[in-house]
Amino acid sequence: IIIFATIGYRLIHLVGKVASIIGLIAFVIILTQILALSDFSELLAVRHFSWSSFLLAVSLSASWQISFGPYVADYSRYLPTKTSSSRVFWAVGLGSLLGSQISMSLGVLIAQVANGNFVGNEVQYVVGMNPIALVVTFLYFSIAFGKVTLTTLNAYGSFMCIATVWNSFKSTNQISKITRLLIVLAMVVISTFIAIIGEHTFLSAFKAFILFLLTFFIPWSAINLVDYYFISKEECDVDALYDPNGKYGRWNRIGITCYFLGILIQLPFIDSKFYTGQIAAMLGGIDLSWLVGLISTAVIYYIFAKKAQLKFSKQLVIDQIK
Repeated sequence: IIIFATIGYRLIHLVGKVASIIGLIAFVIILTQILALSDFSELLAVRHFSWSSFLLAVSLSASWQISFGPYVADYSRYLPTKTSSSRVFWAVGLGSLLGSQISMSLGVLIAQVANGNFVGNEVQYVVGMNPIALVVTFLYFSIAFGKVTLTTLNAYGSFMCIATVWNSFKSTNQISKITRLLIVLAMVVISTFIAIIGEHTFLSAFKAFILFLLTFFIPWSAINLVDYYFISKEECDVDALYDPNGKYGRWNRIGITCYFLGILIQLPFIDSKFYTGQIAAMLGGIDLSWLVGLISTAVIYYIFAKKAQLKFSKQLVIDQIK
């Protein structure tokens, strides 16, 4: 992981292509096993539904999708300038949507076949369904290689985030290869340490952590979307982003204020291990914080950003007249 992430972009893409082929073969093998054992009539006969479980699944899915935002930024920045934004949108959107839907649908089938024996024994159960030793070895390898690929993306992505923050203050400075290696090494060591500590309660802890992150992802996502599509009209001056005296300024006070307001507005609607709001408790544990945060932050930011934009335009006209 450290080697792949340190070498960087082109090698990561090559490894990703290899992992895609290996993963596709493994998926076909597992799906074939599941289809041979699944009873679709029993699966379709299940009629149990609860709003809390449904909204929890939607919340996890929303967090899953939004958390891929940095990946889009990291791996689309080197595309040819002629690449249309709509093409990038559909490539990312369909890839993320279809990939998630296919894997989660497969998970439903596995859970139906396992009859309660899947949770806590996920990898061993799926791999052990195949009686051929060579296929079992391949499936273990595909899972491990997939994790290496994804964790490499995380390590490289974390470095790119740190580099972006660093360049906002020191735009003329280049980050050395040694510094890059140390940052990647630190992120891998920290994440590995956390994974080892939480090994025995990983899924429950991960679910709580994902929902916790969602509280901070939602306002950020709402502000980005509103600003790009309704304020900037899909235009961005990249050079001005790194100029403290440029049109964007050193700090986007409206954006920062709306971001923290969006977090505060969500608090009464949160239901998690870390914190449960009063409204969420009244609703019986149904977490609507992501929906409330998304809509409210989008509306608040649009109102204030639009006013600031009009004010800036008027001032620009006055300055030109003078």
